[in-house]
Amino acid sequence: MPAESDGGKKMKVTRIEDVTKSRSRIYLEEQSAFVLYKGELRSYHIAEGEELAPEDYEKIMGQVLPRRARLRAMNLLKGREYTVKQLHDKLCGGGYPEEIVADALAYVASFRYTDDLRYALAYITGHEDSRSRRRIEQDLAVRGIDPDTAREAWQKWEEQGGRQDEQAMIRELLRKRGFDPDTADEKEIRRQGAFLMRKGFSGEAVRKALLPV
Repeated sequence: MPAESDGGKKMKVTRIEDVTKSRSRIYLEEQSAFVLYKGELRSYHIAEGEELAPEDYEKIMGQVLPRRARLRAMNLLKGREYTVKQLHDKLCGGGYPEEIVADALAYVASFRYTDDLRYALAYITGHEDSRSRRRIEQDLAVRGIDPDTAREAWQKWEEQGGRQDEQAMIRELLRKRGFDPDTADEKEIRRQGAFLMRKGFSGEAVRKALLPV
């Protein structure tokens, strides 16, 4: 757990910036340090132009923020599953320093509350009938799932009986969209083709579905 100050050296509070009505971002030596509740500013005698004592810095970084970040991570995971990257970005967005975020991530991971492989497998299963493999892999990459984890998830999915028939998927999507290749004009074909390409289907698969021989 983070708890070290800069060699016990006092640091000057160079700016205090409101984040919300109840929370403020503290800058130490011109660098963004952390976000605290305004009541805590009074508790730790934090004011612009004043110095923050090493013992107060260590308490904030070693006790207050780690405990709060862990609780925040747990509360987020109660509502839905997050990848490690998503949770990291969420905590960083809340103003927690990187070392505090790392501590919170390690904490929830120790209970297996985060598991990128589990997340990827669930995502594949949930979208297997509506999105191409390429689109699913793009989605997973955006969510911070690395290629090796994605490949392992696909392997597990296949071992569990998962399979995709892209042509059947495309036909079903087009049926739901009311597309009829026998009556569609060139403009409609282009529109549906662009839709299918956004779904991640290959150009060959799209042409085969839109322009059947």
